[in-house]
Amino acid sequence: MKKRPHIIIFNPDEMRWDTMGHMGNPAAVTPFLDRFAAEEAVSFRQAFCQNPVCVPSRCSFFTGLYPHVRGHRTMSYLLHPGEENLFSELRENGYYVWMNARNDLFAGQMPGWAESNADIIFYGGEVPPAPGHGEGDGELYSHYGGKLPLDEQGKNYGSDDEAVDEAVRFVREYSPGEQPLCLFLGLMLPHVPYQVEEPYFSRIDRKRLTPRVMPEECQGKSGMLDAIRRYQNLDRYTPEAWEELRAVYLGMCSKVDALFERLCQGLKEAGIYDDCAIFFLSDHGDFAGDYGLTEKAQSSFEDCLTRVPLLIKPPAGELVDPGPTDALAELVDFYGTAMDYAGVTPGRTHFGRSLRPVVENRSNRVRDYVTCEGGRLPEEKHCDEYHSAGPEGPSRKFVYWPKMKAQLEDEAHAKGAMIRDGRYKYVSRITGEDEFYDLLTDPAEKHNRIDDPTCQAQIGRLRTEQLRWYQRTCDVVPYEYDRRFTDEMLWAKVKNICQPGYEEVVKEKIRGGIKQGLLYLYLEELREQEGLL
Repeated sequence: MKKRPHIIIFNPDEMRWDTMGHMGNPAAVTPFLDRFAAEEAVSFRQAFCQNPVCVPSRCSFFTGLYPHVRGHRTMSYLLHPGEENLFSELRENGYYVWMNARNDLFAGQMPGWAESNADIIFYGGEVPPAPGHGEGDGELYSHYGGKLPLDEQGKNYGSDDEAVDEAVRFVREYSPGEQPLCLFLGLMLPHVPYQVEEPYFSRIDRKRLTPRVMPEECQGKSGMLDAIRRYQNLDRYTPEAWEELRAVYLGMCSKVDALFERLCQGLKEAGIYDDCAIFFLSDHGDFAGDYGLTEKAQSSFEDCLTRVPLLIKPPAGELVDPGPTDALAELVDFYGTAMDYAGVTPGRTHFGRSLRPVVENRSNRVRDYVTCEGGRLPEEKHCDEYHSAGPEGPSRKFVYWPKMKAQLEDEAHAKGAMIRDGRYKYVSRITGEDEFYDLLTDPAEKHNRIDDPTCQAQIGRLRTEQLRWYQRTCDVVPYEYDRRFTDEMLWAKVKNICQPGYEEVVKEKIRGGIKQGLLYLYLEELREQEGLL
């Protein structure tokens, strides 16, 4: 029997696809990820999340289901008992599951539910808090913290450092025997606030930053971008301040690179690195200054939010064609690929496609289109989370006040969906204006051409493909079918034709789940045995 690989999942939060050097960003400093992609892994240039905020995205890529299938499209609706996911399915199939608590996946109000999906959950909080915060820039809604101070040992040791070090300690002591390991590390980095310590703070050369997408250069963008910009009111933010924010964000991604290297080194020291299928992926991206915005938005679908890092290293002995690929991928494909390498066949419907063919040959393709979705219906109030802070909503001193205010606007927060091929992107919305971009001539998505007569053929094609996508994925039917009748109902149907003396035998057949048609055939066989037919 073929040895099953260890499944290692490294999951930074809010990391854009273009924050790595091998993706062409001259200011990015990610030496380990760049070597990892060049020598051992396939790095997807065109990988997309299924929702631009964390909870819906994670509920999607850990189940292989799109957010609309079971309604996981808000920050307050997580997986519930009975919803199978990568962890529960691997564990049921013999994997030992270690995870840290930063997963945004399991509904927290249900005692024991999260714990039932793992053998060990590392909660952290066992070390002294890191020393203080950055000095900031005086603009609360910029999310900028700046340079973090260091302790006496010259470190700023936070929750991500603690989780990675605990994972390394665990794998060094783990004795797998015949039981493979699934290890999940979810980070806070590079989630806002934008702040990082040395050497990462100064590692980014500010002169090498790529041009920022300026809001005044754009036309026809979503109402959500306008609303957040209006409430953030960062008009006083100078070009120099934006550049510093962007540099610090890249510095945070550089620390992610160092933490990933620390984990991989730990796997090597434990002697299991070659036996690992390693997945590096983020849940969504970050504006980081583009379009005059910070952080993210749930109902806007620019590439800076929806296009994410996805790197896959197969275990030794499996074919791999290392380097970047332009093959389209969705994060639901992470689920399908991890299950494929684990040798586990899902016992339910899912929509992830194994990316193993692309890992084996980067010229292969498994998708023609990718999708993303977000927002809410006008009558829905559970999605904005604004009133959870009380009848007056959250204080203006709360850093997320601008986004929460924007999400109260029905048209800005309208439910929408994006479909994209290698060149064109179409966004449909239930209210407000749809969007269409030719990414070959407008890669920054500055000019919405939804009304351009020369684009209508491509718009029509993508609308049709989006409808077909919804039709294929709008629901799932369980593999275990329900019975139409209770035992009592079925007995009532046949008791008047049951041969005397066989009542208990027939009732036992019913309790065993015999189908109605087979039950009638069985009764006919009894009558034949008695010579009554």
